[in-house]
Amino acid sequence: MRSTGSTTLTLPPFAGATRKLVLLNLVIFFALGLLSWFAPGLYSRLLVTLGLMPFVALHGWVWQVFTYPVINIGFLNTAFALLTLWFTATTLEETRGAQWLVRLYVGSAVAGGAAAVLLAALGRMMPAGMTLFGGPNSLYLGMFGPLFAVLVAFALLYGDVEFLLFFVIRMKAKYMVAIMVVWRLGLLVWSREVFSATLELCCGLFAFLYVRYAKVGYGNRSVGKSLSERWYGWRNDYYRWKRKRAAKSFQVYMRKQNREVHFDNEGRYVSPEDERRRDPKDKRWMN
Repeated sequence: MRSTGSTTLTLPPFAGATRKLVLLNLVIFFALGLLSWFAPGLYSRLLVTLGLMPFVALHGWVWQVFTYPVINIGFLNTAFALLTLWFTATTLEETRGAQWLVRLYVGSAVAGGAAAVLLAALGRMMPAGMTLFGGPNSLYLGMFGPLFAVLVAFALLYGDVEFLLFFVIRMKAKYMVAIMVVWRLGLLVWSREVFSATLELCCGLFAFLYVRYAKVGYGNRSVGKSLSERWYGWRNDYYRWKRKRAAKSFQVYMRKQNREVHFDNEGRYVSPEDERRRDPKDKRWMN
């Protein structure tokens, strides 16, 4: 579904999977806030343990790709992120379903985090050094990665819906997200926060692929099933192409032997008896 008109988001209902995601992040945020007051040492260790550090994750701390999205710091940043998630995810959930939304959010967080870690490792092997996609001390915390994926999905599906950027500038979702993508691409070149930009762009890429290939998300059809159907379709098309190519090569070979063989449009062999039956003027098959 795509929005064809220019509309403005109003205060959405607070329910379903969106409410669970918001409350999960909110509860953990306040729990960490209390911990920072009463046990600052433990709080600091938790940030390093549960946040995403690419080279630490590569050395066995793989749980970080699952835990980093819920480790939010900064009251204003977290409040802005949760409000944005509430406004956008509610619309996606109402039209695409709760399962579709949860798969988008969790899948983008895990896949985007894992891809960013692998890119950081790849950058370490290149002449530019470890700062190509993230240095050894890079640390990513918070929900902005999966939130960026939600925004990309929203812009792809409802690009004409308008936001009030900074509560002042009225802008359509597709233009706002395009600016955010360009901004993050710029950060890869002109900023030290290259790992953060890499991770969020990876999450956004996952959202693009998810919207592209998981068109039905609120029924019993899963993303895996959608992708497997496409995979088997591509595989069958490849096999058909190979069969047709082999049939043409065999025809050329048989003509050199002064013999004629025939194949149908799918590359299947057609025997002379079957060919006569298909010819309404040929009555020899009736004898």
